[in-house]
Amino acid sequence: MNPGAGFCPNCGQPAPAAAVPGIPIPAATGSGAPIVAEAFPGGVAPAQYVAPLQPLFAPRPYAGFWLRFVAYLIDSIVLTVILGILIGVGVLLVGFASIKAATHNMNPEDPAFANMIFGWVMLFAFALLVPMWLYFAGMESSSHQGTLGKMALGLIVTDLNDQRISFGRATGRFFSKVIITGNTFTIGYIMAGFTAKKQALHDMIASTLVLRKI
Repeated sequence: MNPGAGFCPNCGQPAPAAAVPGIPIPAATGSGAPIVAEAFPGGVAPAQYVAPLQPLFAPRPYAGFWLRFVAYLIDSIVLTVILGILIGVGVLLVGFASIKAATHNMNPEDPAFANMIFGWVMLFAFALLVPMWLYFAGMESSSHQGTLGKMALGLIVTDLNDQRISFGRATGRFFSKVIITGNTFTIGYIMAGFTAKKQALHDMIASTLVLRKI
């Protein structure tokens, strides 16, 4: 008797097997790839196929040189305002009078005078560098993933897997930018115009990307 056959309710004789549609049965292999098995009546071996894997995320377009340049100009304006305020507050706290008094009786040819001027210059540079570092590293590692200039143009900073970067990586990216600017002028920035992933030299060092939001 055909195991797929039924019985006639009137005469009790075996009836022909009815066609039963295949039922997809999801399963999984050891590699994690989804498998679908379809069961057929009549002892036919089930057909199997591997479902195509879907990408984890839609790729975002890279930000080109000119978009990044305009974002940098916006950030420069923002930082100029911030640093101007900080310098003004610092001058008010220290006072021009105290600076003048410290240098009044000193001979410019005295080595102590040169050391004092060098100390003031280094202090001034440090006072400028710290706010810039906190601004770039803090904003790029935040949930915004970008500075105010990048946010205005719809740009974000990510790692090579399109993920948010940490504050440590953002710090490395910033100081790589500072060192490169001091040694290669603008060549490191111009690289963003012709590299495959629109990366500047500091992006390559920090393994980061600047992408456009979709």
